[in-house]
Amino acid sequence: MAALADALGGGAPVLPVVAGTDPEAIVALQHEPLPEGTALVVRTSGSSGVPKAVALGADALRASAEATHEAFGGPGQWLVALPAHLISGLQMLVRSEVSGIAPVFFDGGSGGGNGGFDPEQLLTASEALEHERRYVSLVPVQFARLLDLAERDRDAADALRRFDAVLVGGQGVPLAMRRRAHDLGAALTRSYGMTETAGGCVYDGVEIGDTRVRIREGEVQLAGSALALGYVGEPALTAARFVEDRGRDGVPVRWYRTGDAGELLGGMLTVTGRLDRVLISGGVNVSLDEVERVARDFAGWGSAVALAVPHPEWGERVGLVVESAAQGDARAAGFDEVRAAIRDRLGAAAAPEWVTETEEIPRLAGGKPDLAALDAWLTRLRASFREVRGSASPSSCATEESQDLSYADSAIRGLPQNDGDQQDRECSTEEGQ
Repeated sequence: MAALADALGGGAPVLPVVAGTDPEAIVALQHEPLPEGTALVVRTSGSSGVPKAVALGADALRASAEATHEAFGGPGQWLVALPAHLISGLQMLVRSEVSGIAPVFFDGGSGGGNGGFDPEQLLTASEALEHERRYVSLVPVQFARLLDLAERDRDAADALRRFDAVLVGGQGVPLAMRRRAHDLGAALTRSYGMTETAGGCVYDGVEIGDTRVRIREGEVQLAGSALALGYVGEPALTAARFVEDRGRDGVPVRWYRTGDAGELLGGMLTVTGRLDRVLISGGVNVSLDEVERVARDFAGWGSAVALAVPHPEWGERVGLVVESAAQGDARAAGFDEVRAAIRDRLGAAAAPEWVTETEEIPRLAGGKPDLAALDAWLTRLRASFREVRGSASPSSCATEESQDLSYADSAIRGLPQNDGDQQDRECSTEEGQ
């Protein structure tokens, strides 16, 4: 907090790191020139496997904090339950520094939903909050566990309702989760933003502070005082992502290209997914984020992650991974029901081929699914089935490529029974496959 206060006051810039960070990466950043006015250098979570270092100025950080205070009706005391080396956790510290109200730290939330989060301990920690206005920021997987507790424990529900705002971001918040929060009387606020915007800058679809939103060729683009200075040591990437246009009055406006797909309806922003999370199946574009959004509206499917998997006929198809604990709930919807809903809403090409369960979705520190780790896991899964196939008699199966996923599919719960799937699972001649 002392280092942050110094940086916000024009002192030495700060690079927050977490234990286990590659020392060579830190040294490399220390030797890179920083944009003038840098107060913080924040490494992104790298959900696609490629983290970036973002330079943020003190003015941008303060503008973001003040916009949040304005949106919430005034400053309050924050319960810090997110990693302080990511912008989601750092911004709670900035808001605390700007307001002069000391935060309360909760170390039971540092797992970002990856096994280290205990909702009961969070509510116990909230008892240390002394200010009349109480705030907390969570990722969806943490909030889901908090709702689970509140639905079965009246005291927990009362404690949850004592928060004046529960800010949830980092991923989309499914409609089912929003309904549960409403039924419990929780003061949910959905946040959209990123490191490059100094944290959340759109709350419940509406811009805060002086943030501006526009859609260009389907991409969400953001402008305002909270924009970062750029990427450290990557001038080409900075120029590509931060662009300048002149408004109708001729005044230049700096915009950040988010890479997110979205739309503005009635002045409210709806983010539909990442532009780079699109597969092409049989010539049809399919948004993996849209598939996840439909699946997560069903009971037991809140953890669902959609991935692109190779397919011998269609090029790529959708596969789903879901946490097994949620699937054990008696209220959980069946795969056929979920698959049918995805097909109805998004088209046949979006219907997942299969779903497989894992004990726990690997997550990054900020709570987002670690897509690179999941892809690697599926690669190992397919390789293991190749080994099984290699030990089988030559007459028992078809070519390696056509059977790659079908052998894996046979061990995965809930396979749809259609002609194409049945043919893939049959061991026949190479020509038949």
